[in-house]
Amino acid sequence: MHTLAQLESWYADHCNGDWEHAYGVTIESLDNPGWRVRVDLTHTTLEGRTFVPVRRPEPDPEWIVCEVNDNRFEGAGGPYMLEEILQQFLAWASSPPT
Repeated sequence: MHTLAQLESWYADHCNGDWEHAYGVTIESLDNPGWRVRVDLTHTTLEGRTFVPVRRPEPDPEWIVCEVNDNRFEGAGGPYMLEEILQQFLAWASSPPT
């Protein structure tokens, strides 16, 4: 399944009439340039799960940082790294809890 379709499916699975009014997924551009992705984990099966941070400070444009802070997945990366940020989130979201 295509990365965006997987994200759409994850989002739709969590829309229950309440969750989507207070939480959600945000994708925005950065001015350095790059991307930022935030996914609220509150009231999802990922709430409280351990995420091993990803930090690859490679030279532009392929840097990436993904971590969980304050019950939110936060990913950022260079201008060509949006799909990889999403894939990092989706791989974690679909893996069995440890």
